Amino acid sequence: MSDVGHATDSSLIFHNVSMVFPDGTEALRDISFSVKPSEFVTVVGPSGCGKSTLLRIASGLMEPTGGSVDVDRQQLGYVFQDATLLPWRTVQGNVEFLSELQGYNKVECQALATVAINLVGLTGFEDFYPKSLSGGMKMRASLARTLTLKPPVFLFDEPFGAVDEITRELLNEETQELFIKEGFAGLFITHSIGEAVFMSKKVLVMSARPGQLVSEFDIPFEYPRTPALRFEAKFAELCGEVSVALRGAHR
Repeated sequence: MSDVGHATDSSLIFHNVSMVFPDGTEALRDISFSVKPSEFVTVVGPSGCGKSTLLRIASGLMEPTGGSVDVDRQQLGYVFQDATLLPWRTVQGNVEFLSELQGYNKVECQALATVAINLVGLTGFEDFYPKSLSGGMKMRASLARTLTLKPPVFLFDEPFGAVDEITRELLNEETQELFIKEGFAGLFITHSIGEAVFMSKKVLVMSARPGQLVSEFDIPFEYPRTPALRFEAKFAELCGEVSVALRGAHR
């Protein structure tokens, strides 16, 4: 691995992060990398290798047993595997929720939510409750809720894993558009190699537990990336290279 963990111009830096749980399970070992402003980095790896643990440590939900993380946690957006919408609130109410917690007044919350809802393509669904939304629409609402805070750093914990393949591809394209418009630093976790290559400027491959970084791929495609990219030879070649690295990481 290149020594990317000590870049001074980065929004998020992992310095030799390790994690051993109280039962003795070693989840992460000596993880160092960074995510720069306007850089989208995706981590892939075997199930149980500590990918989600990385995000929990980055967000402050968990303290590492070794190493440290440099990030402004007051300026952090976190999108979970589940949309985590409040069932008694409409889309509008859910999207306003985080800005309410930040102390914005009602008018400000409404204005921020309106912009975010429009960004994720949910205009017209403001008065719908979560039970009436598809899985993809719930994730769009979850993205919109986080966008109201305009975080410079976004953490994505495999947010599209529960939707069908076509919806997933659409959400990939929409998230990419948000990334281009907002210019945030993104750290994305996924099991999908195609999703990783399509979304990212850089793909990192983790080994089986204890998770260590074993491969790094710079993705050369310019943004915006169109759906047709998925059918190009270079895209398939890169997916194949990541796949080979990931197969090796399972050992």
